[in-house]
Amino acid sequence: MAKPDIFLDSSALIAGAISETGAAHALLQLGESEDIHLTVSEMVIVESERSMARKVPQNLNDLRVLIKRSKLRIVANPSKKEVQTHLYLIKDPNDVPILLAAMKAKVDFLATHNRKHFLDDPNVSEQSGIQIGTPGDALAWIREKLS
Repeated sequence: MAKPDIFLDSSALIAGAISETGAAHALLQLGESEDIHLTVSEMVIVESERSMARKVPQNLNDLRVLIKRSKLRIVANPSKKEVQTHLYLIKDPNDVPILLAAMKAKVDFLATHNRKHFLDDPNVSEQSGIQIGTPGDALAWIREKLS
């Protein structure tokens, strides 16, 4: 079986940088050890750095170090035209570029803490063809696939 490829949105990436005991941090460690592939978009990096600088500036450097160590594959953002034609995928238009980037990267799983727009709407997973869950859900899915 190919290595699982997990897309992290900014909420998961930030959580992994802030808490060394959470599932998001465990995913980053698995990326660092190359047991899994981790993917993010350019937008996720920008959002994460902006949010970290605003909310927890003392952790910004930790985030940057984790990004390098975790061997993240950084994919391009979708074009504005692509975003406009896929607004039906998710209720919040600001999340369309994240979902599209994950779809175009052909990842296996999208890890997020965004309950309102991703986790509580099963149509998002169905329409995108990507399994979506929390970082903890992603770890459980990885265990299941590797056993």
